[in-house]
Amino acid sequence: MAKKVKKAIIPAAGWGTRFLPATKAMPKEMLPIVDKPIIQYVVEETVAAGIKDIVIVTGWQKRAIEDHFDNSSELERHLRNKGKKKELAQIRKIAQLANFIYIRQKGKCYGNAIPVLTAKAVIDNEPFAVLWGDEFIMAQPPRLTQMLETYEKYKGAIISAVRIETKDQVSRYGIADIEPVQENVFKIKRIVEKPLPSQAPSNLAAHGAYILPPEIFDIIKKLKPGKDKEIWLVDAINELIKTGFPVYGCEIKNGKYYDTGNKLEYLKTVLEFSLQRPEFSKELKKYLRQK
Repeated sequence: MAKKVKKAIIPAAGWGTRFLPATKAMPKEMLPIVDKPIIQYVVEETVAAGIKDIVIVTGWQKRAIEDHFDNSSELERHLRNKGKKKELAQIRKIAQLANFIYIRQKGKCYGNAIPVLTAKAVIDNEPFAVLWGDEFIMAQPPRLTQMLETYEKYKGAIISAVRIETKDQVSRYGIADIEPVQENVFKIKRIVEKPLPSQAPSNLAAHGAYILPPEIFDIIKKLKPGKDKEIWLVDAINELIKTGFPVYGCEIKNGKYYDTGNKLEYLKTVLEFSLQRPEFSKELKKYLRQK
């Protein structure tokens, strides 16, 4: 794990059933936070951390993601003819963000480890990052930047971690059994997926973004289906820990987690980001006070 992390995988092949019927024809990763799709926040975080090769694992119904990060000649010509220079610059920048590599997830196996395994052919024998395409953390410095700094220091697998403040919410996340290493870094002994509040080993949720070694691919291949008969990345990470490979949780500083794969949290995120925009905040606050 002494090699630099040069590539990131963004799984985006899920069905998005929690957002049906909106996601019947539109990828959940393309749901807008005001006027920017969720997945663009994830891509921008990856690029801000210095990673320019981004592998997006999609499915047959996710063509809109590829189109979003591609050049749009007709739209650019239309905006140029209309004199809309700001909008033209915005859409040109999107296509230039990174070197995008798209892979279609195929096969009959399900679970969030499968898109990671699908990207094996383009990762080679190198460590890599994984970030989910339907959630993000806003942090300064960016979450992935903090994780890469931890990776450079400890040379192990790194998982982003956030504190769950209320016990009733721990059952929504993978909770880490930990040993303190330094202020915001913890050695992970195991991850308990969605435990009951009484069975949670801590209140530190380890999820959202990962820096993993290439050894994880062979572990995923050998995994048997777990909960809901799916192949889970957390099960692969627990197996990695059993081999003696060091895995650390990096508690993200100055960050806020946005679980935009959840309807209610998605609505809260849209509202929060709208209130941060000067062109909307005044009228929106006035509207909310009237309700």
